[in-house]
Amino acid sequence: MKPATTAREALIAEALGELARLLDRVEALQARSEASRQALDDAQQQLAEQLAGFEARIQALTEQARLQAVQHIVARTDEAARQAIDRQSRAMDDAARVAFGAELGATLQRLQSALARQPVGVPAWLSHAATAAVASAATWALVDLLRLL
Repeated sequence: MKPATTAREALIAEALGELARLLDRVEALQARSEASRQALDDAQQQLAEQLAGFEARIQALTEQARLQAVQHIVARTDEAARQAIDRQSRAMDDAARVAFGAELGATLQRLQSALARQPVGVPAWLSHAATAAVASAATWALVDLLRLL
């Protein structure tokens, strides 16, 4: 290119040079912009993968928490049931003792009153029969008590 002869030509040449540098910078910017877009796409892909992993971990933690809560509820329910069974068994034992005591007391009282009405010279066989009757009543009451338990 021949040297500029006027100031106007010099300014145009200078402007063309600046325009060429500007176009070079725009092309470089376009390449960097494409690289930035690609990096953004990669980051988005990585974030999506991390999010999927995070969701899987959260779901596993939720399942574990649910399982522990169910186990806790089952353990407490079993404990409450055992306590209720123990209380009920004790109440039944107490009721059986009271019933056995009342039955035995009534039987002994009837026997005592029957013996009191007998004359002093009671034959030996009657005494043995009374003993057998008391033993039979006590055995019957004991068997009835064991059936309740």
